[in-house]
Amino acid sequence: MKSFRKKVLPALPVFLYALLLILCVSLEVSAQNDETDNITPTLGLEQGYLDFEIPNFRLKLVKASQTIAALEPKGEGGFDFTPADWLERRNGDGYYHLGDLTLRLRTGKSGEWTRYSTADKRAPVKALESSSFLAGALLNPTLDEDIPLQVRRYWQVKEGNLVLRFELENTGNEAVEVGGLGIPMVFNNILHERDLEEAHAKCSFYDPYIGQDAGYLQVTRLNGQGPALIVAPDKNKSTSFESYKPLLADSTQKGITFEGFHEWMVHTEAYEQNEWKDADNWNETTSAVIVPGESRSYGIKFLLSDTIRDIEETLVENEHPVAKGMPGYVLPQDQEGQLFLKYTQDIASVSVEPEGLLQINRSGTTQNGWNRIKINGEEWGRARLTVTYQDGVKQSVHYKVIKPESEVVDDMGDFLTTEQWFDEQNDPFNRAPSVISYDYGKKEQVRQDNRAWIAGLSDEGGAGSWLAAVMKQLVDPDREEIKKLEAFVDNTLWGGIQYSEGEQKYGVRKSMFYYEPDEMPEGTYSEDVNFGGWSSWSKEEARSVGRSYNYPHVAAAYWVLYRLARNHEGLVTNHPWDWYLERAYETSEAMVEYAPHYAQYGQMEGTVFLLILKDLQREGWEQAASLEETMRERAELWESLPFPFGSEMPWDSTGQEEVYAWCKYFGFDQKARVTLNAILGYMPTVPHWGYNGSARRYWDFLYAGKLSRIERQLHHYGSGLNAIPVLTEYRENPEDYHLLRVGYGGLMGSIANVTQDGFGPAAFHSFPSTLAIDGYSGDYGSGFFGHAVNTGTYVIDHPEFGWQTFGGNLEHSENWITVEPLNSARSRFYLAPMGLWLTLDAGKFDKIRFNPDTKEVQLVFEEENEFTKEARLRINQPAKKEIVGTFKPQTEWEKERGAFVIPLGKANNKVNLDSN
Repeated sequence: MKSFRKKVLPALPVFLYALLLILCVSLEVSAQNDETDNITPTLGLEQGYLDFEIPNFRLKLVKASQTIAALEPKGEGGFDFTPADWLERRNGDGYYHLGDLTLRLRTGKSGEWTRYSTADKRAPVKALESSSFLAGALLNPTLDEDIPLQVRRYWQVKEGNLVLRFELENTGNEAVEVGGLGIPMVFNNILHERDLEEAHAKCSFYDPYIGQDAGYLQVTRLNGQGPALIVAPDKNKSTSFESYKPLLADSTQKGITFEGFHEWMVHTEAYEQNEWKDADNWNETTSAVIVPGESRSYGIKFLLSDTIRDIEETLVENEHPVAKGMPGYVLPQDQEGQLFLKYTQDIASVSVEPEGLLQINRSGTTQNGWNRIKINGEEWGRARLTVTYQDGVKQSVHYKVIKPESEVVDDMGDFLTTEQWFDEQNDPFNRAPSVISYDYGKKEQVRQDNRAWIAGLSDEGGAGSWLAAVMKQLVDPDREEIKKLEAFVDNTLWGGIQYSEGEQKYGVRKSMFYYEPDEMPEGTYSEDVNFGGWSSWSKEEARSVGRSYNYPHVAAAYWVLYRLARNHEGLVTNHPWDWYLERAYETSEAMVEYAPHYAQYGQMEGTVFLLILKDLQREGWEQAASLEETMRERAELWESLPFPFGSEMPWDSTGQEEVYAWCKYFGFDQKARVTLNAILGYMPTVPHWGYNGSARRYWDFLYAGKLSRIERQLHHYGSGLNAIPVLTEYRENPEDYHLLRVGYGGLMGSIANVTQDGFGPAAFHSFPSTLAIDGYSGDYGSGFFGHAVNTGTYVIDHPEFGWQTFGGNLEHSENWITVEPLNSARSRFYLAPMGLWLTLDAGKFDKIRFNPDTKEVQLVFEEENEFTKEARLRINQPAKKEIVGTFKPQTEWEKERGAFVIPLGKANNKVNLDSN
C-alpha cells in the first residue's frame, strides 16, 4: 500500500462535501466580518479602561460601560477567560459582555412582561464612587428610560474573590415583579478564524450545574489544563441558578465555530408563561416582587481552581454546597445509587419531584462530614432531588431513572429490528432490507429527507440506526435479530453501501439515497420534502467513497459478526467467522486507500480498528502487520502535531477517541495525555444527568436531527465515544476517581435518552424552551458503539466514601464482598483495588466475590445456553501488579487466542483466581 503520508500531505482532491463544509465556515466568518465592518461603536472603548490587580486576576473594565474587557488569571502568560481579542469586533449594540444584565419586568402581578437589556442600546453608565468597591455604576442610562427600577452594578473583592453584584431598587409607587433575570456568561468560546493550536491556547468551554442556590458554572480551557474558572452565587440565597438560557439576542455570528453564549437565569417565571410553556423545566420557575422602597441584590463570584479535578474541592473550601453521585445521575431501576453532600449547614429536608420517582434513605455521614443518601430509582423518567439546608439554601440534583440496562438494550434492539426494519423490496434505491432512520414524533420511518444521508443508510445520520442494531448484538445477542442483520449485510451492506465491483470493492459510499429528479420515475420524490441545495446529494456525490467517517460503521458491523461467529455456536450462520474478519480488515485498509484526506484525522468509532488489529493478531493472520503499519503512519502524523484532533470541522470532539487509542498503542504517551486532557476540558462531571459526562457537541442537530439548530447537545454520540479513552485511562490510574466519574457518566449518557419503548434519539435538546429528545434517530448508533465496546462494572474502595460499585450492586459480608454486575453486557469487570480487568469474549458474569485481605477472587458465570457453551475469559492487569501480584485461575484451563476457555454448566460455572 502507498505511504499514507504521501497521500495526505501533498495537495489532495477535495471532495464536494469538504468544499461545502469549508464554504459554510467561510461564510460564517465572512458574515461576521461583514457585520463587524458595519458596526457602529457604542461600547465606549475610545474612553479607555479601568485596570485592577486583584488577588487572583488582572481585571480590565471598559470605562464607559464598566463591562469586562479582560479577565486574566495571574501567572498564565496573558491567557484570558473572556473574548478580549474580539472586543473591537463586538463593540456595538447587541453584543453582550460580562457584566451585562437582562430583565423581564411588569408592574403589579399581572399583565404583559417587558424586556430590558443593558446591551440592546448602549450608552455610558453613570459611575458611582466609593472605597467599598472597585467600580460601581447606575445602569439606567443604558436601559430603556421607562424601566420602573433603579439598577446598579458593583465590582467588588470579597474574601479575596472577585464579585459581580447587581442591586435593583424600586423608587416608584407600585410593586414591580421581576419575572426574568439573566446574567450573561460571556467567556471565550469563539473559535472563528482559529486553528487548533490557537483555539486550545486561547479558548474555553463552559458548562452549568443548574442546581438552584448550589448551582455554579465551570469554565475550562480547551487544552484541559488549569486553572479552571468557577462562577458561583455570592453568599446569599437570592442568586439561584434556576435555568441556563441561550443568549440568542447576542449578535455574534453563530455556527460550527461558535455555539453562542448563555445566561445564568435567576428568575424565569416570565419565560415559563411564554416561550417555555410547553417544556418541563429543570427547576421550579420563580419571580420576585420588589415593593416600593425595597431593594434586592443578586451576586456571583469568580473562583479559580488549580485544575479541573480540583473544582469540587475549591467549592468546598469556599463553603459552597457540593454533591457527588455514585455511580452518577443516570440510575437504572435495579441499581442502588448513593449521593454524598458537603456543606457548612445540616440538612433540613430532602424531597423528590415528581413524587415517587426516587426512593431515598438518609444514612449518616462519612468520616469527614459528607452526608450520605441512598437512592433507588422507582419509576422511569426525569427526577429532581431537592435538598434544603438549615439556612434555607436549596440544592437540586437532577437524575434520570431508566429501566434496568439489559431491558433498555433489549427494547432498543427490538425497536430497531421491528419499527425501523425496512423491507420494501421494490425500493428504487435498493435499501432493503435494512434498519432505516426513524421519526419518533410521526412514528414512521424516514425514507426521504433533504439531507440525503439520513435516508441513505450512511454517514453518521443514516448509518446510526443499523450500526446500533449491530452493536446491540455484541452486548446481548439475539438470534432472530441477528438473522435480519445477516440479511442486511449480504443484500444491502455488501454490494450496496459498500461497493463490490472494480478496484474500489471495499469503498464505502456516502449514501444509497440521492436526489436525481430527472433520472428517477415521476413520483419517486415526495412533495413534502424540500429538496435542493448542497445536502440533496446527486447520484454521483452519493456514490463517492472519499469520506473516511463512513468506514468505521461498516468495519464495526463485520467485526461484531466475526466475534459472534467465532465465540458462539449457531448465532451467525450465513458465513464463517473468517469471512467477516477478512472484510473488517479490508474495510479498515480501504479507508486509508480511498479516503486519505479525512483519514488523517481521528475517526469516530476508530477504536474498532484497534479491536480488529488485536483480533487479527490473536488469529495469527499476516494482515495484522499490514494494518498495524497503516495505522502507525496515521499515529505518527498525530504524534507530530500539537493538537491532533481535527476533522472536516474546524474543531471537533469525536476524533479524540481514536487518536488516544493509537497513541497509547504505539507508545506516544505524551500525545495520549494531551488528548485525554482535551477530553476532560469538554466533558464535565456535575450533579446533573444531562451534563454529567456529556461531551461537548453543538452542531449535529443540523446534520442529523429533526429540530435543526446550533445547540449544546446533551449526550450526543460523543458521550459514549469519549468515555472509551477516559475509562481506559482510569484502569491504568485507579486512584484517579475523576476519570471514573467522567467516563462512567459518558458511558451511561449513551443510553440515557432511549425511550421506554426502545427508540434511540440523536440527542437531548438543552434549550429550556424544549428540554426533550430530538425526534430523529440520527447518529445515535455511534454513541451506542461506545457503550457496547466499553460497558462494564467497576468496583472501588474510595478513601472517603468506602466501597462503591458502578454498574452493579454490592454487598459486604464478613471478609467477603459480593458484586452483582448489572451493566447491559455483564462481560467486563474492573476491580480497582487490585487493578484487575476481567473481560469475556463469550459468556456473562453472574456474580463476582472477592476478599480484600487475602486477595482471593471468585467468578460465577451465568449458565450455558443454546449458543454459548463456554465462557472465554481474559485477565488483564493494567495497574497494581507490583502490589497484588499477577492473577490467574486456580484450574489450568485451556487457552485459545489468549482467552481461558471455561465450560459452562450447572456444576462448573465458578472459577477461582489467585495472585502470585
